[in-house]
Amino acid sequence: MHIEPEIRIVRHIPRTVWVLGCVSLFMDVSSEMIHSLLPMFLMASLGASAAMIGVIEGIAEATAPVVKVFSGALSDYLNNRKWLAVAGYGLGALSKPLFAVAPGIGVVVTARIMDRIGKGIRGAPRDALVADVTPPHLRGAAYGLRQSLDTVGAFVGPLLAVGVMLAWADNFRLAFWLAVIPGVLAVALLALAVQEPEHKATEKRVNPIRWENLKRLGLDYWWVTAVGAVFSLARFSEAFLVLRAMKSGIPIALVPLVMVAMNVVYALSAFPFGKLADKIDPMRLLVAGLVALIAADLVLAHGDHWGVIVAGVALWGLHMGMTQGLLAAMVAKTAPAQLRGTAFGLFNLLTGIVTLVASIIAGALWDRVGATATFYASAAFSLCTIALLLLRGGRLKSV
Repeated sequence: MHIEPEIRIVRHIPRTVWVLGCVSLFMDVSSEMIHSLLPMFLMASLGASAAMIGVIEGIAEATAPVVKVFSGALSDYLNNRKWLAVAGYGLGALSKPLFAVAPGIGVVVTARIMDRIGKGIRGAPRDALVADVTPPHLRGAAYGLRQSLDTVGAFVGPLLAVGVMLAWADNFRLAFWLAVIPGVLAVALLALAVQEPEHKATEKRVNPIRWENLKRLGLDYWWVTAVGAVFSLARFSEAFLVLRAMKSGIPIALVPLVMVAMNVVYALSAFPFGKLADKIDPMRLLVAGLVALIAADLVLAHGDHWGVIVAGVALWGLHMGMTQGLLAAMVAKTAPAQLRGTAFGLFNLLTGIVTLVASIIAGALWDRVGATATFYASAAFSLCTIALLLLRGGRLKSV
């Protein structure tokens, strides 16, 4: 009885969204083969501390949002999303070999920043393209579907990393070389299989960053952006999940399995919760996602057995599935069509800067106080976000 409506929803999601999801899948296989091993590589092979890893990850994650502002605005100005996205995925693919040949931390930082610049170039145009080709009543499902496919890649990548590490005696660099292949496939698929939708001849080019155009984004958009920014304080880099698993005594070759657990839950939950976001009050769903994050933090703060760590990481994945597609759909809904690229860029800029701060705080707490304090801090910021939502729930319901 309930399956048929879901099948109809899936069938009505445009082909372009499916292709973009597959592109994200291949690139995430490439990226997560590296990222699931990189914190251990930095600490065990290159001698980095947890604080240094936090700074590296924070800078890298903040780089992408800065670039997204300009790529999103440029995609609005040019009325072209596809080729900016191709350039971004291409730069991400070019960064992968640098991880494999890196003799020290400096080259790893360079590669990480290149990869995030590529993400910044592609992210806002791609998200705006999803909105361009999808009817408004299906956007939550469309963003959830793209995120689900993206996250399939995010758990396939660590699985492949585990296989390489087991088969070739913890050979980090070989795993990094093999990660190049799916990255190249992602770029080829996007270039060959996605067609830019036609724009009306009457549409005029505007400079999205002019003050009068930025004012058109409106209070609802800025409220969503503020909520996303405060939320990001609770969401430090996932590198700390890898370090938590490593600290629990799991063999190095098997540590990436914690990312598999997180991303399996993320992939399975993103699409259903994306559809749900089209039907219910978004505040309720965001609060539920924050409760899941608090539960994950408490489990990770106190668990020592590998099974408990996996359970905590799975809860972390659940909160991602509940909230990430929802936030994207809310940005798309509150931004004017001509300024969607700019809107996604600004949203990602502010949340990325906050993520940088969160990762620096997380690394400092980890080194000076311990892992428990890092996860307690995340839970505290989650509670602050819930308080903000409850205080201003009326504003969010209007979205």
